[in-house]
Amino acid sequence: MQPSAPGATAVRYEERLTAPPTWWALILLAGVSGGLVTLPLGVLPMLGGLAGGALLTAVLVSSYGSARIRVVTGSLVVGDARIPLSALGEPEVLDAQEAVAWRSYKADPRAFMLLRSYIPTALRIEITDPADPTPYVYLSTRDPQGLADALRGA
Repeated sequence: MQPSAPGATAVRYEERLTAPPTWWALILLAGVSGGLVTLPLGVLPMLGGLAGGALLTAVLVSSYGSARIRVVTGSLVVGDARIPLSALGEPEVLDAQEAVAWRSYKADPRAFMLLRSYIPTALRIEITDPADPTPYVYLSTRDPQGLADALRGA
């Protein structure tokens, strides 16, 4: 990583929540399904159904796995949301069991959540801004301790 120029945004943490490899097998299955559905129409429509099904599924899996979590100077950036670090309290690292609890029966409907069920661990951060009705931020992450350390260090 190269040093930042003065006034530039320094990235302290970055993670992309990509879909697991098994989900990419769905592309093959969707392509075969599209081909089988269009097979009665002929060989060319079958090839179009094969390519179309695979392409559509590839776009869906890729877009679902494109969520990013970043800690930059002064902000936590989650997808399109930018949360100032001054509005965040102490991060709480959640193991797999606690993560399931906080995304199910302990969940608050007002919370900001970036959920990925295929990621077992998470980070929960209280919102300390009294003007914000959001009680906490829940983030699925593969490295909750690294994200917590980046937030504490920023």
